[in-house]
Amino acid sequence: MLSKKSQYAFKALAYLTEKFNQGPVLISEISSKKKVPLKFLENILLELKKAGILESKKGKGGGYYLRKDPAQIKVATIVRLVNGPIAMLPCVSLYFYKRCDNCDETSCGLHDIMIQVRDASLGVLENKTLADLLPMK
Repeated sequence: MLSKKSQYAFKALAYLTEKFNQGPVLISEISSKKKVPLKFLENILLELKKAGILESKKGKGGGYYLRKDPAQIKVATIVRLVNGPIAMLPCVSLYFYKRCDNCDETSCGLHDIMIQVRDASLGVLENKTLADLLPMK
């Protein structure tokens, strides 16, 4: 399940996608237009900046903007950055693998099912980008 933080991140990123190549956007504008609490949004955008998704400009005419074309930023990347693993169990995670306590992966039916769930989710999330967040016109 996507956390509230992830949902807010995607709202903000969708807005920045709409404004792509129009210059920096004030954090207060994003907060107001997308109904995201300002303090929470500040932390999210800072995290996305540290991860190289966003850039910012200080001073007059400043704000946040996407570092690269929204069509090049995969939804899976954002989910992992903000929400954590895509897999529902740590023993099937590609980037956050951790062996489950008291479990033998070689004979666990749940493990096998969750690999299929992970792969199906990745099939969608790796093939969608921030550009896909915008409604079709």
